[in-house]
Amino acid sequence: MRAAALYSAAGFLLLTALTAAPAEAGPAGPGAAEARGTAVAAERAAAAGIEFGSCPKAEELPEAVRCGTVTVPLDYAHPGGEQLRLTVSRVRATHRDPHNSKRKVPGQGALLYNPGGPGASGLYFPLVGMVPEWKRIAAAYDLVGYAPRGVAPSAPLSCQDPGDFFKGPRAAPTRPSDAYKKERAAEAEAYARGCAERAGRALRHYHSLNNARDLEVVRAALGERRLTFMGASYGTYLGALYAELFPSRVRRMVFDSVVNPDPGQVWYRNNLDQSEAFEDRWTDFKEWMAEHDAAYGLGDTAREVQNSYEEASTRLAARPAGGTVGPAQLQGAFLRAGYYDDYWPHRAEALSAYLQGDPQPLVDQAGTRTEEGAVGAENSSAVYTAVECNDASWPTDFEVWDRDNTRLARRAPFETWDNVWTNLPCAYWQAPRQRPLDVRTAPGELPPTLVLAAERDAATPYDGALELRRRLSGSVLVTERDAGTHGIAGGANACVNGHLEAYLLNGRLPARDGSCAPRPEPEPREPATPAS
Repeated sequence: MRAAALYSAAGFLLLTALTAAPAEAGPAGPGAAEARGTAVAAERAAAAGIEFGSCPKAEELPEAVRCGTVTVPLDYAHPGGEQLRLTVSRVRATHRDPHNSKRKVPGQGALLYNPGGPGASGLYFPLVGMVPEWKRIAAAYDLVGYAPRGVAPSAPLSCQDPGDFFKGPRAAPTRPSDAYKKERAAEAEAYARGCAERAGRALRHYHSLNNARDLEVVRAALGERRLTFMGASYGTYLGALYAELFPSRVRRMVFDSVVNPDPGQVWYRNNLDQSEAFEDRWTDFKEWMAEHDAAYGLGDTAREVQNSYEEASTRLAARPAGGTVGPAQLQGAFLRAGYYDDYWPHRAEALSAYLQGDPQPLVDQAGTRTEEGAVGAENSSAVYTAVECNDASWPTDFEVWDRDNTRLARRAPFETWDNVWTNLPCAYWQAPRQRPLDVRTAPGELPPTLVLAAERDAATPYDGALELRRRLSGSVLVTERDAGTHGIAGGANACVNGHLEAYLLNGRLPARDGSCAPRPEPEPREPATPAS
């Protein structure tokens, strides 16, 4: 799945509102050497623990968040070889009931979180305890985040000079010419070559199976006998692999916005499905803008809004806004709105202002990032690419990509080709591929788990939640109906949050799959009042 904009509801709220025994290798483990290596690394980590202190300054985390490191093998088949240091963040449980200050809340250990990507850092996660929707959970759990292998500051991976990462302004043709396809294929091949040259032989060890093994080592280092874990987006696939490899180590697991774990879907077909789902979500957004034509003047039908968008794209192709925003940057900004409908009023305002002669809001939302931002974005993209390319086989003939996506783009033009260019380095990848695990747990093998999904989520289409629900015996699916925000735990839906709290705080799940009514759609923002 795409690396861009993959945050849980908890992360989005933050951005906008403010000793254990040796590990047990599961019988389905793909290699005995890796299983033994994981046990060795986990035993070592349990003995060492984590020495928490100040966080790296570059992360700009408040002093209340404490950080430490956990050492993991680069290659689990050789646990005594090269080591990586993963950075872990933590805020201790408050033990204070937010609704009754006199009541002391007993602790339930650590809640470890992965926000997805692959390539996203979870170091910010402990800050969710400041958000009202998370205070009851923060009272009972130490909130723990971490930067997975390759994600700065955990042995950061890079595939190109960050100064060359943002290419803007740029075109975004929905019917690319043969010449344009050839140009982008050459770029993808060069990018894959850059990953191999910069990382060397270590590149092969950045994949989801090793991420799951790392999770087991972090569990041991935290002194947790069993893991309480919450994963969003790609984090759900990571959690599913952990559940397959280490089922007896699971205490509780929440899967929020689910990647389809079917081995045949990982990752090429998942990305095709994602592109198709984004077309439906883009239609939702256009219909919302049309409903609020009085506020934005972009048209009172979805077709008219599409015409306004295409007009803006045409203008930007001729004269980029602020010298940095072309059609591709416009598409990227509106793609992020497909993840979170909280963005809808801001994007609609920017498009409306641009068409009325004021490009600044669009430049602010879609323009080239700072040099510091480029470093982080390049690192995130490198990890995303390495993990997805290493995880499974991909078509190596561009004609296959061209055939499949030309067909798909006829009915889903909004995201299809952009998704191709994001993932095309995998066609030219220079490291060995893993074989995806067939995740399945038998009755009683895994404790009951909670699966959360929005019915119209485009980043992780709803079929993925249904598939995971079938594969994890004893899991229960709660669906946010007729909604499409990506990452729904701890967000705006009180019904969803009620299920989350009941499970994490009391281990209680619905007797059967359930659903919640959708959150309200966003309202247009009131125009700013001019200063007198």
